[in-house]
Amino acid sequence: MCVKTTVKWVRCINIQTDIVILGGGIAALQAAQKLGHHFKVHLLTKADFTMSSSYKAQGGIAAVMTANDHLTLHIEDTLAAGEYHHHEENVKTLVEHGANYVKQLLNNGFPADYTDEGELSLGLEGAHSRHRIVHAGGDATGEKIIDYYIEGSRKIHQLVMNTYEFAYELLLNCDGECCGVRVKTAEGDKTYYASYIILATGGAGALYSCTSNQSNSYGDGIALAYLAGAEVTDMEFVQFHPSLLYVNGARGLVSEAVRGAGARFVNRHNKPIMEGKHPLGDLAPRHITAYEMYKMRAEGEEVFLDISMIESFDKKFPTITKLCQNEQIDLTKGKIPVAPGSHFLMGGIVATAKGETSIPRLFAVGEVACTGVHGANRLASNSLLEGITFGHLMAEHLVQTGTKQRNFMLVARPVATDFPPLLQKEQLQKSMLEAAGIVRSTEALQILLAQLRTAWQQIDLSNANQEQIELYFMHVTASLIVQAALLRTESRGAHIRREYKQQQSEWAKKWIVFQQGNVNVRDTLYEYNQIKRDVKAVFQ
Repeated sequence: MCVKTTVKWVRCINIQTDIVILGGGIAALQAAQKLGHHFKVHLLTKADFTMSSSYKAQGGIAAVMTANDHLTLHIEDTLAAGEYHHHEENVKTLVEHGANYVKQLLNNGFPADYTDEGELSLGLEGAHSRHRIVHAGGDATGEKIIDYYIEGSRKIHQLVMNTYEFAYELLLNCDGECCGVRVKTAEGDKTYYASYIILATGGAGALYSCTSNQSNSYGDGIALAYLAGAEVTDMEFVQFHPSLLYVNGARGLVSEAVRGAGARFVNRHNKPIMEGKHPLGDLAPRHITAYEMYKMRAEGEEVFLDISMIESFDKKFPTITKLCQNEQIDLTKGKIPVAPGSHFLMGGIVATAKGETSIPRLFAVGEVACTGVHGANRLASNSLLEGITFGHLMAEHLVQTGTKQRNFMLVARPVATDFPPLLQKEQLQKSMLEAAGIVRSTEALQILLAQLRTAWQQIDLSNANQEQIELYFMHVTASLIVQAALLRTESRGAHIRREYKQQQSEWAKKWIVFQQGNVNVRDTLYEYNQIKRDVKAVFQ
């Protein structure tokens, strides 16, 4: 059934534009900056720009920048870290195109760090075979790059950036295309009608009680897309960072770059933890180091980073220094208390390297998307590279092939009017860490899944407030993680099962895909046609 919707028939504020981008991180801003020169673009964030995970990024951008490095090495490091559970063509695209885009960024004036000799300062991080991490402001790369993009975006007159607008429903027309989005603001509801909707809403780290992510990273974009009917995959692969500053709970991230500068994991007796555990030692892939820290803490042992060998720590890592000072940690003693916590979601909305999803005219880019480039465990500092690279490729694709949406006849979807029983936020976060955290057991996953299952139904969210909707979205996204974790009966990368401790050959290159309440295990990431275009209806 279709319902014709026009501006004068709808009570809330209606806005007509070309493209709506949801999100305020690097992927959103990269795309907006390029698209804004060609289309009318509205970029919407549910908070301000300092609340994106990109803004908090400490490490930097992984890219091949020197003669002693090579694209093939970066590709192999990415594949090895992710246990070869990748879409390899997309990995090649990420590394090859990414290096060129980062060079463009530097040529355009991005304030990266340089040595006293005028050479680009490149850091080393876990599972990298070369120094290739471009950084800025020491450990403030995310802040520097978001400020850089926002400053450039202010010069684009067709780009409108609105903060504190919370998206709660994607709109589909009779052809099954995405043609709009409904949002809540302090002034009331708005409906945006557009030719394309782009999701760049980031990950879901705040589904867990211990996380490096911003406190509102609930997986909204994944829930939005799933409820609209998009394919979602790889949700069992949640990366846990091994070194969150831990003082009566997680207080922030201690970048892997600290270990790249020489720091080591030690216990309270200053005994190294990673010796003999992996050939790369303290710079092993994150799922390896996080698992070792988890086991130590499970045995009642405290874990620390020994930074005593790093000279001028406060100058090299000013963000971490301030973080420690705020928690009254005396860095002159050379030890920082740490614990593992949720950090990055390898899974998400199934998307091509150009951002296309299984719903025509709905695009996804950045952490909310799953292009298969991170496999079962993301390589350090490939996340900012992903946002830059695929944000750029998606924008180029739309500039070259974008068409005008003419059909705003909306599909009326049957929905419930009342919320089902939901866990409270703190209870959900605690349960996720215990049951779907670093190590998962069948029994604990089954118990949690039974508590979450009622959240899978469609609900009319128009009369709910943002807090209620976010809690509902948390349940939807959490349920996908838990169900996927139950189905994958092996341990691979960041997914570790207590009863199935080894990788199983039958699970190699298998994707668990969710769509419209159904689950499908398949051996290819993509099983849908590319977006259809009406070549007669191009943008003018």
